[in-house]
Amino acid sequence: MTDLTVQRARLAYVPAQPAAENAGIIPMSLRTVHFVMPGGVDDPAAPSGGNAYDRRVCLDLPGFGWQAVRHAVPGGWPRPDGAARERLARTLRDLPDDTVVLLDGLVACGVPEIVVPEAARLRLAVLVHLPLGDETGLDPAVAADLDARERAVLRAAGAVIATSEWAVRRLVAHHGLAPDRVHTAAPGADIAPLAPGTDGVSRLLCVAAVTPRKGQHRLVEALAAVRELPWTCECVGGLGQDPAYVDHLRELIARHGLADRLHLTGPRSGADLDASYAAADLMVLASYAETYGMAVTEALARGIPVLATDVGGLPEAVGRAPDGGVPGILVPPEDPAALAAELRGWFGEPDVRRRLKAAARARRAALDGWATTARSLAGVLGRLPEPPRRVA
Repeated sequence: MTDLTVQRARLAYVPAQPAAENAGIIPMSLRTVHFVMPGGVDDPAAPSGGNAYDRRVCLDLPGFGWQAVRHAVPGGWPRPDGAARERLARTLRDLPDDTVVLLDGLVACGVPEIVVPEAARLRLAVLVHLPLGDETGLDPAVAADLDARERAVLRAAGAVIATSEWAVRRLVAHHGLAPDRVHTAAPGADIAPLAPGTDGVSRLLCVAAVTPRKGQHRLVEALAAVRELPWTCECVGGLGQDPAYVDHLRELIARHGLADRLHLTGPRSGADLDASYAAADLMVLASYAETYGMAVTEALARGIPVLATDVGGLPEAVGRAPDGGVPGILVPPEDPAALAAELRGWFGEPDVRRRLKAAARARRAALDGWATTARSLAGVLGRLPEPPRRVA
């Protein structure tokens, strides 16, 4: 969908106003979806792709006939304390029968004892940004428990929404879900000005929360192996999710003598994040697991090539340009040597850089916008089945 089409769709929606009848304006009738999401969804100190997705689709859903009523529920999801559990239970309990509810999986999937009974009277869809058991570093028993809880919730929901085709296949196979109940609504991307970069080669950027799943320690090891190259690297992302890992990463950076070249700058948003992208010559991402990879498409939306691990939905996010060119390089996870080898190629082969940059710019023009995401979500919400039975 083009930007012009999106603008027309938004203009087609006229919100209800007290003076509408007197003015002769007939507002478009919007259906309502109650969107239950994490309490920190708007916290700039804890940015995440899931939070950004949740916020953005609320803005675009009205263009496709749905008004989102947000319910941000604070808590240590997916393993909340008693107070958070009661907040969620009360939020759902207060909704009338047959209400359409979209639940962020981080909130819903760990508490089947709260969510599953409500599936008997509410029209529930669950949006899975990351399967709970895929978080790196979990104790095996904890991961197995979260898996079982998530399975119960997803099997009870009227529909499950994932953010990539890879994630759909993963959820269907892993949880034994009916394929026709699991749908894709991939994140969109806002086309941004082309990044001028620094010198066309040396400025590396990693945008990801600093957690074991994002694999920044592997990136440090790869960069230490190519210390002879004239790179600098900025790691932008939240530092509060796993303080012990952040401490380990700082120690690793210092041990390799990279503190003056590799910087953990913490979370950034708005103009500050735009400035980080504008200075970047190459996006690097060393994740162990990703359902999609919004930072990748945000880089491509600025014409920045990508060097990333070949995991989960990242190949979908990298994608191809209309002419078939690939705007990035994918390497195996847990292989700093492969990452280092591709960095040497990036620095040493001008033809490789030219090819990747041309493909990134062509991919930029072909990226789907957020209106496509909202349209996919709206379609799923509109087809939600009625609850299987009524609660007296």
